[in-house]
Amino acid sequence: MKIINGFNSRQLLLSLAVMGICGLPQASFAQDAPQPAPAPAEEEFFDFDEGEDPEIRIADPLERINRVTFAVNDKLYRGVFKPIARGLRVLPSGVRVSLSNFITNLGAPVSAASALLQADPRNCGTELTRFALNTTAGLFGFFDVATELGIEQDEEDLGQTLARYGVGHGVFLMVPFYGPSSLRDITGSAATSALNPIYQNLDGEEIVAINVIDAEVALSLDQDTYESFYDSALDPYVFFRTAWLQNRAGDVEK
Repeated sequence: MKIINGFNSRQLLLSLAVMGICGLPQASFAQDAPQPAPAPAEEEFFDFDEGEDPEIRIADPLERINRVTFAVNDKLYRGVFKPIARGLRVLPSGVRVSLSNFITNLGAPVSAASALLQADPRNCGTELTRFALNTTAGLFGFFDVATELGIEQDEEDLGQTLARYGVGHGVFLMVPFYGPSSLRDITGSAATSALNPIYQNLDGEEIVAINVIDAEVALSLDQDTYESFYDSALDPYVFFRTAWLQNRAGDVEK
């Protein structure tokens, strides 16, 4: 779950997934996007030392397009989504945490199913127990009673399930309004949403609204993590690409 400098997966995905709302730019939009470095002659992988974990390597043949998307997403993040998140800070933090808890609880059934598909009945039982406790004693998930009782969350998704069965990332993708992903994980994310029983009676717009609210609330609780990492990185695109890969590798291994 942990990656560089204590930056955990929840923080990363609020900055990336919301950044999903946030890619990276270098100034303005497509015309200002930096030109990618030439790809290696044989394999379009990151440059890693020999023997380094292959889980943090990924082909990026679409880097030119990905950088443009990163730039556009970053503009949306800075110009639209982060200002909205700052506006939400007028609400007490307890209210925002409760809203985040509620939305997180909605995903517990699919997390449990993903754990079961990974032949991890213990984690499946933990996620189902959390869902039952938080939905009842936690008033539909607004209060995280399970964590208070020492039952910690260990979220699973179908992207992790595919990885456990040996499916590789495929190519790296910077998805508009979503952020860093891969062919494997974007497929897993789509399946995760489609299979969530909570979403079965909701239309597409309502599901998008839930995800946007979750991202905005998470951003409102964050202290400009994305900006601090972006400002200190020599090449923010490469930094966030690598950070996302490290985070996903940790999710699969945990």
